[in-house]
Amino acid sequence: MKLLLVFLLLIGCGGGGLGGAESAAAARPNIVLIVADDHGTDALGCYGNPVIKTPHLDALAADGTRFTHAFCTTASCSPSRSVILSGQHNHRNGMYGLQHDMHHFQSFATVKGLPVRLAEAGYRTARIGKFHVAPESAYAFQTVLSGGAANDPASLGRSPVEMADHTRGVITAKDARPFFLYFAVDDPHRGNIVLPNGRPSFDTYPAPNPFGNRAAGHPGVTPVKYDPAKVIVPPFLPDTPECRAELAEYYQAVSRLDQGVGRLVQLLKEAGQYERTLIVYLSDNGVAFPGAKTTLYDPGMRLPCIVRAPGRQRPGSVQDAMVTWADLTPTLLEFAGAPVPPGDFDGRSFRAGLDGAPLAGWEEVYGSHTSHEITMYYPMRSVRTRRYKLIHNLAPGLKFPFALDLIQSPTWVGVLKSGATVYGRRPIAQFLHRPEFELYDLAGDPDEVVNLADAP
Repeated sequence: MKLLLVFLLLIGCGGGGLGGAESAAAARPNIVLIVADDHGTDALGCYGNPVIKTPHLDALAADGTRFTHAFCTTASCSPSRSVILSGQHNHRNGMYGLQHDMHHFQSFATVKGLPVRLAEAGYRTARIGKFHVAPESAYAFQTVLSGGAANDPASLGRSPVEMADHTRGVITAKDARPFFLYFAVDDPHRGNIVLPNGRPSFDTYPAPNPFGNRAAGHPGVTPVKYDPAKVIVPPFLPDTPECRAELAEYYQAVSRLDQGVGRLVQLLKEAGQYERTLIVYLSDNGVAFPGAKTTLYDPGMRLPCIVRAPGRQRPGSVQDAMVTWADLTPTLLEFAGAPVPPGDFDGRSFRAGLDGAPLAGWEEVYGSHTSHEITMYYPMRSVRTRRYKLIHNLAPGLKFPFALDLIQSPTWVGVLKSGATVYGRRPIAQFLHRPEFELYDLAGDPDEVVNLADAP
């Protein structure tokens, strides 16, 4: 029976477009899952931004597969992370909003998360950086390298090179078992200040939010600063001095996290583990500006996804299958040779497409949002194909609520103070007050402005 199990694991990890000559060690690869915080496709060189400097992530894409149609299922921190680590939509696993502080959302105790399943399959599991999900039993890691408190200005997750160095013991351990490392940086989330009453605030107007950048710098990081006049303003944002100044800070935070990824890859190579490690890079949701984060619009939902797999045959591949974060857990479990029980997940494995091979039938994705902060109830559901997106606002009589970091953003405050009636390409009134149904033809209206729901 043991010989049969080994044989099945070997043949199960040898197909799907990856090299069939993989060794027994590579058949159960190490897994490194890197999760950024509020990083969109707008700020990555390998996704077409010629200004931002992300050499390490670009190199990872050149050595792996870059997904062009990858989506979170909800553009909110804790709910999205719960989907990443469970393979279930957040309205199924119970994480309807943020986990920390008075918000106190958490998944159902019956959820068995990815680290628990991988531990059962014989993996060593470790996490470092932002956690932001609960209960601990559902997402338990054997080794916790940092606490991962949310919105903590002193978080190790703001120092990604230092954070990578903290993982050395996991990577170099003399242990025959493969490891699963969950590497969750806080960058490029907006930075906050702490008020005398202990409450966080993101209000820095008229100065731009620092996005975690600081004059003292961070250990091992060479700051990359950007000229606001040269940043690229996405169409959904206003081209204003306030917005450009904030994008420059955001870019700097992205370049910092890129250096952390570079250091982590360096450690894997020095330990001789790089060639037997599956590396996945993605973000929990889009950039922290109104119109992206906490919405079901593409700037909040369509995200970077870079996967570098052992045994790859076509490095630098591009995959256009429509995948979501609900597909991650089944994919990683299949790579690990672990059980993928039917019915346990809302997603499915995309392992067969990791060398760019076409994936038939991956032509639609679904979104679900309920809350962000505890006071931000605004339930929405969506389905998106390559051409169309339909959003169902389940409580259209409500005014769309703002997260604290968005309503206090100098970009938004500056637009309101100017008296403008349009934010980016969307009328502000249309953004704040939404009908029950929104239908967009993304081919002719990629900015999701012209609602076709009532058009015969």
